[in-house]
Amino acid sequence: MSKTHVLLFPIPMQGPVNCTLKLAELLCLNGLTVTVLNTEHIHRNLLRHTNVLTRFSRYDNFRFETISDGLPDDHPRSTERFVEVFEGMKNVTEPVFKEMMVSGCFSKISKCPVTVVIPDGSYSFALDVADEVGVPVVYFETVSPCALWTYLCLPKLIEAGEVPFSGNDLDVPVKSVPGTEHFLRRRDLPGFYRCDNLTNHIMQTIMNEATHVPRAHGVIINTFEVLDESILVHLRKVCPNIYCIGPLHTLFKSCMAIEPKPVTQMHKSNGSNSLWEENRSCLSWLDTKPAKSVIYVSIGSLAIMTVDQFFEIWHGLVNSGKPFLIVKRPGSVIGDYDDNQVPKVLVDATKERGFIAKWVPQEEVLAHSSIGGFLTHSGWNSTMESIVEGVPMICWPLYVDQQVNSRFVSEVWKIGIDMKDTSDRVIIEKAINDITNVRRNEFIKSANTLAESAAQSVTKDGSSFKDLNRLIKDLNSVS
Repeated sequence: MSKTHVLLFPIPMQGPVNCTLKLAELLCLNGLTVTVLNTEHIHRNLLRHTNVLTRFSRYDNFRFETISDGLPDDHPRSTERFVEVFEGMKNVTEPVFKEMMVSGCFSKISKCPVTVVIPDGSYSFALDVADEVGVPVVYFETVSPCALWTYLCLPKLIEAGEVPFSGNDLDVPVKSVPGTEHFLRRRDLPGFYRCDNLTNHIMQTIMNEATHVPRAHGVIINTFEVLDESILVHLRKVCPNIYCIGPLHTLFKSCMAIEPKPVTQMHKSNGSNSLWEENRSCLSWLDTKPAKSVIYVSIGSLAIMTVDQFFEIWHGLVNSGKPFLIVKRPGSVIGDYDDNQVPKVLVDATKERGFIAKWVPQEEVLAHSSIGGFLTHSGWNSTMESIVEGVPMICWPLYVDQQVNSRFVSEVWKIGIDMKDTSDRVIIEKAINDITNVRRNEFIKSANTLAESAAQSVTKDGSSFKDLNRLIKDLNSVS
């Protein structure tokens, strides 16, 4: 067993957990000893809906550990109450993690001490604890580089008086995020920057991230050089040692393809890291639709919308005349929603050319030949998966890094339409018409170019493949 023992510690959300498990397998394949520390709630859902234990059982150098998030089992851990998750983790998780590192199962007195910690970028406490016990930290940022850059620029934004906002005009240009001066507006900054209180928990978390991430040994980011070169040049001035190993899900597939055939076949059969049960029958439904005809709609694993917003999106889809696949995750529509109150026009159109599922295997859906567009919340995993498949996007961002991502989709990469801060059926219908007809050639050209660059980056001679090898070498050298 390798003397290098890497501890991966993801934030308890679907996207970061998915990325972390893929990174864990890549590290295991390269001979490192790996532990993934999930919250008990996350681990239970993984066991319920995936074959994750079977998949990882082939690695003698891997184990799972769990830690409490400080909340009762029946807590919904939904977006509108996620601050409670952060509070629970601060009160319960942080001290338990410190005990694990100082004198417990990860400590230098344990049978297999941790030699490197790879925590989520928001876990500033992990760096403090690791410094105390003399263990290096490499942060794993599962948000986009462009959003990370706005986090690191928060002290500068506050000093310049650009945050918090004065007045209600969200179209005021933002000048204190170098490299974005010509296109970034207030409405394109992370949603939690729209606040009056800089002492709230989320803002303090971002401020801590801005001061802690540059102190780490390195930063892992799920991107590839060509996509984010305009931002990486600025990030590297603050964080010189950056490992770009994205698109992580295709780098993972590329590395798995090199492995013996039985391993590859096992992952093809069920390589899901989903926290919900996936409805795979949607893939058979997609098989019946013409190429590039279906609009896929998903607002991700945490976001929520009102009943009115949901109906506006649904009406826009129906009025577009296109076939559509909607993911309606349990709890994603808040308010007095009742299936019996759905307008007949929506019910009839959905029976004719729609499909609604609670959760789907998104990577496979976006890779399906019938998908012609993606109405997305602009989460970073979803954005990367869409870029890989060359699927134009209609962006309806809600939280965290999504506002920044959607602006880059429309203004930098030019692979979709930014529809933030609105949910109007007329605007939605027009956006669908634009990406499927009026501006289709424009978007497809840009999307295909980026898809080709993404594919090249994960080949053996590609930038992301090389950065993964550099990461492995560095993790071994600092242990």
